[in-house]
Amino acid sequence: MRAVDVIARKRDGHALTRDEIVWFIDAYTRGDLPDYQASALLMAIFLRGMSREETVNLTVAMAQSGDVLDLSAEIGYSVDKHSSGGVGDKTSLVVLPLVAACGVPVAKMSGRGLGFSGGTLDKLEAIAGYNVHLTDSEFRRLARENGLVLSGQSGELAPADGKLYALRDVTATVPCMPLIASSIMSKKIAAGANGIVLDVKLGRGAFMTTLEDARTLAQIMVDIGVDAGRDMIAVLSDMNQPLGEAVGNALEMAEALACMNGGGPADFREHCLQVSAYMLQLAGRGEKWVDMEDARRELTEKLDSGAALAKFRQLVAAQGGDVRMVDDPSLLPQARLVETYTAAQSGYVAQVAAEEIGIASSELGAGREKKSDSVDLAVGLNVPVKVGDRVEAGAVLATIYANDEAKLAACRARLGRAFTFSDQPVPRLPLFYDTLYGKR
Repeated sequence: MRAVDVIARKRDGHALTRDEIVWFIDAYTRGDLPDYQASALLMAIFLRGMSREETVNLTVAMAQSGDVLDLSAEIGYSVDKHSSGGVGDKTSLVVLPLVAACGVPVAKMSGRGLGFSGGTLDKLEAIAGYNVHLTDSEFRRLARENGLVLSGQSGELAPADGKLYALRDVTATVPCMPLIASSIMSKKIAAGANGIVLDVKLGRGAFMTTLEDARTLAQIMVDIGVDAGRDMIAVLSDMNQPLGEAVGNALEMAEALACMNGGGPADFREHCLQVSAYMLQLAGRGEKWVDMEDARRELTEKLDSGAALAKFRQLVAAQGGDVRMVDDPSLLPQARLVETYTAAQSGYVAQVAAEEIGIASSELGAGREKKSDSVDLAVGLNVPVKVGDRVEAGAVLATIYANDEAKLAACRARLGRAFTFSDQPVPRLPLFYDTLYGKR
């Protein structure tokens, strides 16, 4: 085959065959094709789109470009979750031990965050000593022995995705549904999950700002998973305002621990219970937890009894973390400067702009613009108000945690754009908008 012929076929609006896609991805991953030809194909896909079959073939080819994890010998049926990310999204910290406490093993490889705040690994590293760099044998052993392991990638999962994403970022081809879906799903398929729950965010603090776009992306990913032999559930959830109250790595860890101690913000707790229930539904495969209410009752009991917290403590101990920080969250990294931001007027909260809150947190040092950037684990924001709340002048809208005076001042100015008010009652935002199911 010749790369120019594959590019020309897609440029002219024709569907690419499986062999053409596999050949192109393999050749590019090996370094046999130059970036400019891969960029040309990406632009052709951006302009012409891809059929369902093409998108599945692209995803599988990307997944098989590196290591493909198979945990069937360790835990049998493997269930995983993926969130498209958002402001204050620390659900994995609660959901994974909660599901594992119900007897469903969870072995997850996670990543570091770009943009608003750190990823799951950064939040975990707020616990001193927590080891995210496990060997393959260590990962498998912990999955088998404890039924819960959470680390960074071991080996090289979907290297084609990493190479293609770097090109998409500089060729204006990021906002393309088949490319977004194949990027996400290639890593999930390579990570070996049999059942996958997708948490697709939408709104001002999400990549997909509209319900229509989020539903389209979710459906494409569900279809990919089904055609690749996975059981799939996708939820569409709100990201117009932060999830929970904490935004920032150690702050989010502390909030996750509060949730596992039976407390925490109501919206965050509800989100964790719902996503966990869907994971149990997939793990049950039509035999157990078929009824969502049955699943939620068991999950609520595990959350309120301390079973989920005990499972998380076991996770931290097994991966070298300081369990004293689990028992006493005040030992987590603390910011030097703490300041409250208050309401200048009374009224109903009409907006808590997630993207402004996220940017403010990132500018404090909680996020990174590129993977090589370091993060300040202690800094961030706590935002206790939600759209629809009634507040009085002088009420605390946010607490700023900073380690730099200039960054604190910039954050204060940014928060001035995050909140708006109304004299009339404002409807509360829903947590979830829709659920999509896909079965093999």
